[in-house]
Amino acid sequence: MDAFAENTARFVAELDAATEAHMDWTRRVLRCAVLRSSPGDDVLADDAHCRCRFGRWFGQQRVAFERVDADATARLFAAHERMHGAVRTLCSALLAGAPGRAEELDAFEQTQAALVADLGRLKTQILENCARSDPLTGLPLRHRLESEFERCRAQARRNAQWLVVMLADVDHFKQVNDQQGHAVGDQALRHLAGVLRGAARGGEPLFRYGGEEFLVLLQAADRDAAEQAAERLLQALRDAPMPLSGGAALALRLSAGLARAGADEAMAAVVERADRAMYEVKRNGRDGWRWDRDDRH
Repeated sequence: MDAFAENTARFVAELDAATEAHMDWTRRVLRCAVLRSSPGDDVLADDAHCRCRFGRWFGQQRVAFERVDADATARLFAAHERMHGAVRTLCSALLAGAPGRAEELDAFEQTQAALVADLGRLKTQILENCARSDPLTGLPLRHRLESEFERCRAQARRNAQWLVVMLADVDHFKQVNDQQGHAVGDQALRHLAGVLRGAARGGEPLFRYGGEEFLVLLQAADRDAAEQAAERLLQALRDAPMPLSGGAALALRLSAGLARAGADEAMAAVVERADRAMYEVKRNGRDGWRWDRDDRH
């Protein structure tokens, strides 16, 4: 199993274990109701939602969840905290010899149901994303590109920005495979994807387009901003050679073409123009970027 699939499988297994731990937590709440025994600090403390196993694990993994679905993650976090609040009130009353209130029990049942539902949806999305992502680099694949292109174009239009397709190809990659071997070639693609992912900013989704080609959707205020974004990504790679065994390092470089998406231009046409510009860079020294000729004005 490749590393990306292993990471996804581990993440899902941890999610299942943390969810099961919450089921055990629920059983302790039931014992409190029947036997009046203390359910523990991860139920009674004011910050119990951060102390339970699920809460601790979810807090550590929240950024990963937000990458999948930020809205569902926010709902899940809020439902988990409200559920703990309702149970804390119920158990505290029971341990003090007072009857529980129906509204608190209703709140617990409703928030627990919402929590389980959102967890199920997020787990499904995580597994779907795994199937739609490149197993070598972890980047989304090109079959997700068209919907993201339209989403970014609509967002750029609302914000009076440009949407620019940046298509980049690794320079002399065949030599890497021929001279260093395909294992090093795979390592180079993972390294490159990690560098680009780290250098990309919000509004700059990154895709593995195919082979040694990568595609970035840039939302930029104007031409200068798009050029600065392209140079930032290329410079990040220049500044991060890939370490090799024995203390050596492999310098990786990209040739990139830029094409501004027209208001109604088909995505395939924009990508074709970016590809045309990219090959002009290849023919003129590599390691750089260039606008498509239709955008040089």
